[in-house]
Amino acid sequence: MLLIGALCIATLSLGACSDKDAKGGNRTPEVGYVVVSQEAVPVSTSLGGRTVAFETSEVRPQVNGVIRRRLFTEGGFVRAGQPLYQIDASLYQAAVDQAEANLASARASAQAAEEKAKRFAPLARIQAVAEQDYSDALAQARSARAAVAQNAAALETARINLRYTHVSAPISGRIGRSLVTPGGLVSASQATPLAVIQQADPIYVDMQQSSADLTRLRQALASGGVLPGSTSVRLKLEDGSDYALPGTVQFSEVTVSEATGTVTLRARFPNPDGLLLPGMFVTALFDQAINPAAILVPQAAVQRDFDGSAFVYLVGKDNKAARRKIVAERTVGANWVVTDGLKPGDKVISQGVGNLKQGAPIKPVPASSPQRLGAPADKGAAAKGQ
Repeated sequence: MLLIGALCIATLSLGACSDKDAKGGNRTPEVGYVVVSQEAVPVSTSLGGRTVAFETSEVRPQVNGVIRRRLFTEGGFVRAGQPLYQIDASLYQAAVDQAEANLASARASAQAAEEKAKRFAPLARIQAVAEQDYSDALAQARSARAAVAQNAAALETARINLRYTHVSAPISGRIGRSLVTPGGLVSASQATPLAVIQQADPIYVDMQQSSADLTRLRQALASGGVLPGSTSVRLKLEDGSDYALPGTVQFSEVTVSEATGTVTLRARFPNPDGLLLPGMFVTALFDQAINPAAILVPQAAVQRDFDGSAFVYLVGKDNKAARRKIVAERTVGANWVVTDGLKPGDKVISQGVGNLKQGAPIKPVPASSPQRLGAPADKGAAAKGQ
């Protein structure tokens, strides 16, 4: 008896072994319970994805010629309009000079034709010249003016081609390696770009979600079973670390990939330090919806049968343990989210569940109540036991 009394003193009453009372009977075990209620719980989604540059531009020549100089540092940052390559401009400069000369000649011819038409005008009124001669002079003046406009356009085209010998950056961003070297011949119709520029701040993350999951979510939203969630997204990097800055879901594709059966969702993230590089694999975490009537149960309260189905013990009628099957498919923090099997007000046993059986008498107390040490054995009885 002394040994039994010492063990019971050291054992907590909540979920402890059966104590012997003064008369030698079994003490009813105390169990801790929680009263469940409905509350709004986010429906979290985890999707794999890859980073995509916010803007990508292939630097291409718009005129033919030989590259004379490369004007940028590979891997560096370039700004829109910054010169990147110099193409040999000698032929294009000559074309500009020729167009300027042609324009000057056309202007001189136009001036002479207009003067002739002006001189014929008063003579035609007094019929000093034939009416046909005056009409021809007017037509020549108009034709000369048209020739001036044509040559002016040719000059502008030549000047544009001359400007294209300076290949500039179409967008701001980080430029990759040069795919052509000085001395290389390039053409406006070539398939290979000179270099590629990518803007990575901000940066996109393209995520793939099963079309079946997306359909279930949309049906739940349409029926009112869940509410729209937040568009805020968090990222986990390839090494498992968290990306510090949150992003925002921008849109989802309107078609399903026939190859994978998935829909692409795109999120946008700030990337001021350039930590995210295009093509990285990441994991996106976001609350795609909110379940407004979810029931949370402590994980310690949920047990599993041999078939994997979940069940809990409730405080039943006459303070007896009642076994109840539930549906619990995901966790939130330290709790299971129960979608079926419980109703608000149920008292779920979360402490002292180790040896419970259906219909066993229990002494329920609110969970996490101060624990009571077992009563020491009666001193008289202990003396007799000696």
